[in-house]
Amino acid sequence: MKNAIVALIFSIAIVISAFLLGNSIINRNKGDGTISTTGLGKADFTSDLIVWEGSFSKESSNLQQAYSDLEQDKKVISEYLLSKGITKKELVFNAVSSRKNMKAKYNAQGEYAGEEFLGYILTQSLKIESKDVEKVEDISREITELLNKGIQFYSQTPRYYYTKLADLKIEMISKATADAKERAEKIAENSGGELGDLLSADMGVFQIIGQNSNEEYSWGGTYNTSSKEKTASITMKLDYEVD
Repeated sequence: MKNAIVALIFSIAIVISAFLLGNSIINRNKGDGTISTTGLGKADFTSDLIVWEGSFSKESSNLQQAYSDLEQDKKVISEYLLSKGITKKELVFNAVSSRKNMKAKYNAQGEYAGEEFLGYILTQSLKIESKDVEKVEDISREITELLNKGIQFYSQTPRYYYTKLADLKIEMISKATADAKERAEKIAENSGGELGDLLSADMGVFQIIGQNSNEEYSWGGTYNTSSKEKTASITMKLDYEVD
């Protein structure tokens, strides 16, 4: 009788242990999982601000003469640009820089024998910043007309910007977030679960590249200024609970 009672107690203990172990496994399997997705937001846009720079120089053995000649060129350049539609507010002349033009001298044996002073070189640069992009583009292409006026003008490639970039960035973040959420919902649905609470959201690198260009995306971000037509993009990484 005693052995039967012991056996019964032992059997009950095994059943209870098996139940607790099974229940533990089920609860553990029911623990919340997570889904991580990355969404993309893109937008094409046209630059609405152009910055164009150039410079001109004069050289003379007399510093005052070099400065006088440079001032004359500045006057001609200013009149030319204003006649093309550039306003005084858009046109900025920077300070004049000067340097001595020196030439190395060598003796009959080819040994260095000091330097010879050739004159002073004075250089002045200008910058035009305008929202009239096409106007400045046209002028930058026609600037060689100054050669007919005896002026050597060194033109740089225009740079293009977008003044509403902050608003565009917010719009793209919204698109990227919606894209990431939609991906997460599909993954949860396909796995038989339901999307739970958002655990975290991380914004990726903001990129701007020229349209129809061979530029590549960079881990550190790309910010194109050489193309008027651009494409901006940003990514959002979302982590969700899965019920």
